[in-house]
Amino acid sequence: MPGAVKATTVRASALNGNGKLKRPVVDDSDSDDAPLSSQIASTSTTPSKPMPKSRRKVKKEDLEDDLPFADSEEDTKTPKKSLPPKKRRKVKDESDTEVEKKPAKKATKRVKKEEDVSESEKPPPKKRGKAKKEDEDEKKGEKKAKGKAKTKKEEEEVFKWWEQEDPNGDGTQKWTTLEHSGVLFPPPYEPLPKDVKMKYNGKPVDLPPASEEVAGFYGAMIETDHAKDATFNKNFFQDWLKVLKKNPPRDGTKITDFERCDFRPMFEFFEAEKAKKKALTSAEKKELKKQKDEAEGKYTTCLLDGRKEKVGNFRVEPPGLFRGRGDHPRKGALKLRVGPEDITLNIGANATIPTPNVPGKWKTVIHDNTVTWLATWVENVNGNHKYVFLAAGSSLKGQSDMMKFEKARELKNHIDRIRQDYNEDMKNKVMALRQRATAVYFIDILALRAGNEKGEDEADTVGCCSLRCEHVTLEPPNYVAFDFLGKDSIRYYNRVTVEQQVFKNIRIFKDGKKDDDDLFDRVNVRLLNKHLQSYMKGLSAKVFRTYNASITFQKQLDDTPAKGTLQEKLNHYNHANRMVAILCNHQRAAPKTHEQSMGKMKDKLRGMKYDRMKLRHALFAIDSKYKKQKAYKDDESDLDDDDIAEHEEGLKAKEIERVQKKFAKENEKLQEDGKRPQPESALKERLKEVEDEFKKLKKERGTNKATFARARPVEKIEEMISKLDERMKTFKLQMLDREAGKEVALTTSKINYLDPRITAAWCKKHDVPIEKIFSKTLLTKFPWAMEADDDWQF
Repeated sequence: MPGAVKATTVRASALNGNGKLKRPVVDDSDSDDAPLSSQIASTSTTPSKPMPKSRRKVKKEDLEDDLPFADSEEDTKTPKKSLPPKKRRKVKDESDTEVEKKPAKKATKRVKKEEDVSESEKPPPKKRGKAKKEDEDEKKGEKKAKGKAKTKKEEEEVFKWWEQEDPNGDGTQKWTTLEHSGVLFPPPYEPLPKDVKMKYNGKPVDLPPASEEVAGFYGAMIETDHAKDATFNKNFFQDWLKVLKKNPPRDGTKITDFERCDFRPMFEFFEAEKAKKKALTSAEKKELKKQKDEAEGKYTTCLLDGRKEKVGNFRVEPPGLFRGRGDHPRKGALKLRVGPEDITLNIGANATIPTPNVPGKWKTVIHDNTVTWLATWVENVNGNHKYVFLAAGSSLKGQSDMMKFEKARELKNHIDRIRQDYNEDMKNKVMALRQRATAVYFIDILALRAGNEKGEDEADTVGCCSLRCEHVTLEPPNYVAFDFLGKDSIRYYNRVTVEQQVFKNIRIFKDGKKDDDDLFDRVNVRLLNKHLQSYMKGLSAKVFRTYNASITFQKQLDDTPAKGTLQEKLNHYNHANRMVAILCNHQRAAPKTHEQSMGKMKDKLRGMKYDRMKLRHALFAIDSKYKKQKAYKDDESDLDDDDIAEHEEGLKAKEIERVQKKFAKENEKLQEDGKRPQPESALKERLKEVEDEFKKLKKERGTNKATFARARPVEKIEEMISKLDERMKTFKLQMLDREAGKEVALTTSKINYLDPRITAAWCKKHDVPIEKIFSKTLLTKFPWAMEADDDWQF
């Protein structure tokens, strides 16, 4: 696409924003452009002022037994083998209908294999324990048979809506029958212990529950960046004073000054509760999870036209403080508790009306089968509607996604005519038509959002149609610099070359206007979309973003080298994704933990070099000729004596911790079985063995010796070194990829803008397991896309 790839060459650092995009809990076919209120949970990072500007794992038997101690648990785990995409694509059931193959199908295969063997072909059982073995085999066979039946049942329940005659629906009626259990309300507030109170002027304040709850919202956040934000603090205190007016302190304290409030006692209590929760045993955590799952079970699914489908955000968000995104003017405001009397339910006319899990009656119950939401209410902060939809992997959501991407693909048939028309209209004598043509040019080439008018209490974010003169700077001969806050208050900065006519038009549009005047004063979103729909039904500025993102992504992936390692292919895929993220301004501030994370990765790489050094030294101890061989003679780079000592100390600490945890677990198990726990002397003996082992390693420093692997065959050690070399190569590529993507949000593109069939086809063509790219959530969201062949093109 002309200009789209050009726009992606802007440095990521120049486009950095101050807000962090987060996947919305509720999304529709245009979720990236949906209002903030359509999301159940909002987050933000502290804004700054605008400025001009898979890991490859090794086998356990290869390293864990041969090296003194593994770097981490992750290194010693045996990786799960995932089937290649082609093999996992389709299987035939008894009726010759294609159904999606699931990992659970492995059990079916094993049963089939066992059934195909005749009795005469089975090997005779051993004489010892013959009766016992036959009994075990019989039980095992029964268990597998049950597993087979269960798998078959699960496959029969899969509803492949995309194989129906009309997978996209007729656009009016969405369902015939609908039954669900409503929404799950958060539990009522539980007052804090009597000895936990906030302070005012240094004295504890006795707050009633309603006021205490709001104070606790702030108290839990005093160590976050939100509590350092003046707007956040101002809005919180204003709303809290309103609550205090209705629910004043019981001891008569008059709270009037925010600076005199001390919420730290509350904060310390909440932190202590968190610590207690973390300290729970695994059995206690499992029990709590079990209770939670049982309480939520009936809300997680619904019956849609007789089929069981998963519900998405069935929980009503609890009260709290609104965080917003970016520099939102309402951040810190109090989000009120939502009750049944605020909720409108949508359910089938003949379905049983569910009873709320808290006291109260539903506001309204309707039976509208032309919409896909199950419940709705209005939140008090921004006055926007919140909805409960089906889960991302449901048939209705899948149909919506597929229609969105198909509409973007359809744009390919009209794009040349649209471009020809707007290029001609950019010279039109009618100023409204010239402005419209220039706006469409920006939406097409730069993937700008259309932009809607904002109220006074909303963040000052803009799009193409709402650009002001101050947001666009002209730099002769044909450079245009854009600098404004886009969706979610994320800064968009881009300096691009444009057609000479575009440069001339912008100069004309700005002539005689002030900085805060609209650039396109004769264009609005409604008129623009009406014009676009004259080319294609349903065409809007939003469709252009999906089209631009997917076509750019497809072209980037078409350049994937035919040969290369798995990690090299993954890096190429992520690079293509980053180009789209930059084009669509899906930027983020570098994570606060990025440097720490990179430090850990460097330590990890140093550990690999240490292991390789020890293996080399083991070879030298067996045969000195290896000291002269090119593959082994050179020392590992960036690994000096201090690094070795630090690494061994770290290994020692991890091993001691591992031994102690294992000892505690063993004793816990013995106590559960009613047996006497092991004495402390047994633990001391194990720890002494660790100390002795690391004393040996300390003596070996600088001696080019390694005794731990001498018993291994030379061939085995050479193989291990070769595998470590591959691991280090892959790991270095992962580090480069992590560093390159620190300021780019890749997930938003995958969820909303990139046709998932592009990824599915690319994975099949290049033999990349799709699980390396798509999370379980995305695989569930896009099952229809997995059917794409390896030659599919957007």
